[in-house]
Amino acid sequence: MVLILLEALLALVVFVGIVWWTMFSGRSKGELSQPEKSDPDDKAP
Repeated sequence: MVLILLEALLALVVFVGIVWWTMFSGRSKGELSQPEKSDPDDKAP
């Protein structure tokens, strides 16, 4: 029983590690901010 719980805990740690690596490891400052638009009438075609 303890071995099953240990294996489940290890699988959870690996899963959380993979999710953290893919979401937060790529950028040093988190999400990029959107550039501000200076003129709302200036629309790209």
